[in-house]
Amino acid sequence: MLMKTVLYLCIILASLKFCKEPGQHELLDGDLIFQQSESSQSRAIELASHSKYGHVGIIYKAGGEYFVFEAVQPVRRTSLKDFIANGRNSHYAVKRLKNRNLLLTPEVLARMKSEGEKFEGKNYDLYFNWSDEKIYCSELVWKIYDRGAGIEIGKLRKLRDYDLSSQVVREKLRERYGQNIPLNETVITPADIINSELLETVFEK
Repeated sequence: MLMKTVLYLCIILASLKFCKEPGQHELLDGDLIFQQSESSQSRAIELASHSKYGHVGIIYKAGGEYFVFEAVQPVRRTSLKDFIANGRNSHYAVKRLKNRNLLLTPEVLARMKSEGEKFEGKNYDLYFNWSDEKIYCSELVWKIYDRGAGIEIGKLRKLRDYDLSSQVVREKLRERYGQNIPLNETVITPADIINSELLETVFEK
């Protein structure tokens, strides 16, 4: 009886937009979504950056639906539902720029989307080069915010600055570079972005 009552109330509240999927009503254009990817590369990134998150994308809403603009193979838009399902245990976290309403005006968001469109369809960068020819997930997010909004989310670092001692990380580096590891290459990871003081947590599941 109690469950039926709760369900009935939920149905009523849903019509008033109070009973949405957890976190959905809070999502805004430009929010960042982080996940634990199933890929071996993301696992190496998590270990090297001491973070549980190895992948990140930008949330936008179009036609009443949420999607994530992400650098996979290739750079593309993925429905939010599919993005979450692709993560390890469907776990994810959403972060938002502080003072977002003041900083991400409609004009700024339009520029960010325009910058993102320049990367759409490009191949994923397995070698983490800091060029626009190919691109990886956190690089995509950083460049869209930098070039579209003039905001640097996360401090750029060098490959040598990360913890490269793990066996998983060392094997991935050898697989990618052989003996010529570009330790001075400019790099940004999901951990550098999620730990930025410019962001605040919206939702984590």
